[in-house]
Amino acid sequence: MPEPVTPVTFPPAFLWGAATSAYQIEGAVREDGRTPSIWDTFSHTPGKTAGGETGDIAVEHYHRYRDDVALMAELGLTAYRFSISWSRVQPTGRGPAVQRGLDFYRNLVDELLAHGIKPAVTLYHWDLPQELEDAGGWPERDTALRFAEYAQIVGDALGDRVEQWITLNEPWCSAFLGYGSGVHAPGRTDPAASLRAAHHLNLAHGLGTSALRATMPARNSVAVSLNSSVVRPLSQDPADLAAARRIDDLANGVFHGPMLHGAYPETLLTATSSVTDWSYVLDGDLAAINQPLDALGLNYYTPTLVSAAAASADGPRADGHGASSFSPWPGADDVAFHQTPGERTEMGWTIDPTGLHDLIMRYSGEAPGLPLYVTENGAAYDDKPDPDGRVHDPERIAYLHGHLSAVRQAIADGADVRGYYLWSLMDNFEWAYGYGKRFGAVYVDYATQARTPKSSALWYRQAARTGTLPPVTAVE
Repeated sequence: MPEPVTPVTFPPAFLWGAATSAYQIEGAVREDGRTPSIWDTFSHTPGKTAGGETGDIAVEHYHRYRDDVALMAELGLTAYRFSISWSRVQPTGRGPAVQRGLDFYRNLVDELLAHGIKPAVTLYHWDLPQELEDAGGWPERDTALRFAEYAQIVGDALGDRVEQWITLNEPWCSAFLGYGSGVHAPGRTDPAASLRAAHHLNLAHGLGTSALRATMPARNSVAVSLNSSVVRPLSQDPADLAAARRIDDLANGVFHGPMLHGAYPETLLTATSSVTDWSYVLDGDLAAINQPLDALGLNYYTPTLVSAAAASADGPRADGHGASSFSPWPGADDVAFHQTPGERTEMGWTIDPTGLHDLIMRYSGEAPGLPLYVTENGAAYDDKPDPDGRVHDPERIAYLHGHLSAVRQAIADGADVRGYYLWSLMDNFEWAYGYGKRFGAVYVDYATQARTPKSSALWYRQAARTGTLPPVTAVE
């Protein structure tokens, strides 16, 4: 594909960020009062992760954060999105905070600000304290109440210096991969429980938003990051269109319905009536969930192609996050999933930047006037150092160029996109895949913990410093 004649230029205030999550990078899982989360338990359960690998050490960010922040500055990042380990701050999920845990995040924020990097805090990226799971986890209402208390603790500790806040990251994964297909922690396979979990995650978002606003300066922004699917029907046959609607409700409407519009889609309630009666949605819940947002985060990797199950298909899947004989789509056993055509990443996910453009434009319509951020987008490749120790990843550069071009096109088409967070800053523990999938712009030698910026990191640095996308061959 030829390079564009006119440079792809972004607005001057556009944020050039990268993202991580606590369990994937911190390590130090038994230090300074931290107790096990559901991912500690899950990863230590035989057969749950590739090679039995865990996040016990990860990439030692807990001890190396100063060097990591210096590297972020060297790479020209203007923003960094990270998550808080709930069990590092509040080990049982209840009661007072452990100040040593909060101090780590205070110090990290101070380091970021000293380097001119805007911190963006995600309160929950899948690592529920194990004690709360033992009490029932997200299918139980009490977990949402505990989350609100936790949000207030963290907001009170960091709200004077952190302006960007995200309540939940990808609640779809927490609910449906954690409690439906079981490929994510806590590994339960109960369709009804996955829908209860979805509702209580929604409630946690609403209560957490209110708790943050009660303790933080009014200037701060509160958002949520959704991995909303771009769901496409295999054909225009009415059965395929109905299948796409079913999955769209389960992937998207189950969260943006109550969060943005104050109601679950009626089509969702009807389609899942054989799985649950939704009696756990109590009076006042939808109003509590439907808090006005200051921004919306969108995570995108690949589109979803579906049909009615009568068509030939690749069979059920867990949205690319692992294999399971249990479906993460309650009430949709008659829907078939298909591999979309085109080049694929190491995850087997098709590369399709048009999906990101479509997603952004959809939410420009779903929530007119609400600023948008791409809070995750990236690709895994089989990256290896060359004999000189350099790591060339031209496929990732092409991936980033294509998707950032789609973001810029969405801005040109009227979408208010304020920033982009590359997933991920560096190679890390990739959940059930262990350390076998590398999403990082920075290569990590897990034996030595040495960090080496890949060629994509150098390309992204040029983009961040100039606000213009360099040619894909700029650093090769």
